[in-house]
Amino acid sequence: MTDHRGEWVLLAYRMPREPSSPRIAVWRKLKRLGIAQIGDGLAGLPADARTREHFDWIAEEVEEHGGTATVWLARPASAAQEHRLAAEMAGARAAEYRAVIAQAAEGAHLAPGARSRLVRRLREELRRINRRDHFPPPQRDQARRAVQDLAGDAAPQATTPATAQAEETTP
Repeated sequence: MTDHRGEWVLLAYRMPREPSSPRIAVWRKLKRLGIAQIGDGLAGLPADARTREHFDWIAEEVEEHGGTATVWLARPASAAQEHRLAAEMAGARAAEYRAVIAQAAEGAHLAPGARSRLVRRLREELRRINRRDHFPPPQRDQARRAVQDLAGDAAPQATTPATAQAEETTP
């Protein structure tokens, strides 16, 4: 029987409670990576060179602030466990994409200049979400379409030679 489970990189860490700012900074970095919170002080991501490197950097930061950290490569014991982790991660990203969809819908009523600024901000937000989107949910494509539609509404209509000719011949 072939094992189809993927390899994960895990970060096990403990940090002193005080001062709290280094602990908060580490937590924010982990959240930006889109981690699966496996347990208290145990975070995981699908293993690749980028995620391993990020966890190595964070482990160094934890140790610089008086904590302990180890980085592990592992496979979940069952496909069900891996699916549960992936579903949790996809669910978190889906919520972020739904927020983008809602903001794009609200932006349809803005003046063109404000709408253009919103489009730029939402595109940047999509890039940030995409960097931590390891198991893309259907909402990813919906969010991209919503922002594209908003961008289309914000852009002045370009006149092509074909449309100009059609407008001239229309009674």
